[in-house]
Amino acid sequence: METAQPTWQPHEKHGSLTTKSDLPDTVFAFPGQRKEPLTDAAHVRNAVARFDQVIDVSDADRAVAFANIEKAADYYNVDLSETNWKELGVHPQPNREESAKKGAQTRVRTGEAEEAARKGAATKERLGIAGEAAKKAAATRRREREEAEGRPDA
Repeated sequence: METAQPTWQPHEKHGSLTTKSDLPDTVFAFPGQRKEPLTDAAHVRNAVARFDQVIDVSDADRAVAFANIEKAADYYNVDLSETNWKELGVHPQPNREESAKKGAQTRVRTGEAEEAARKGAATKERLGIAGEAAKKAAATRRREREEAEGRPDA
């Protein structure tokens, strides 16, 4: 089995707080999805703990992510006992979808969802992808509505 090559590069930005959108793809365990930033030792440990929670990624993406975690762990002197990405898990938790729905309901109830939506919209405007994101969201809502009504995709 061929080992994936890491894409991770150290990135240390000083000064004001860094937002996720400011970070280059090279600091993420999953660079294509921009998931699990590896900017310090705590983030490396967090990426290891959450590895099996990342959804909608291929085995090849997981192999690259593990290679990136290994490289960042070495850089930040984090002890990593795992030697293969399969030791971290492949599939998300069995009740992940149900838990995500409950979390979303809680964020709506507490008002956190509204604030997150405002921040997300502002970021999309700043990045110039608001129109594209709106079209994608509309297509998703349409697909979900059709699935709920029992109609196949158009």
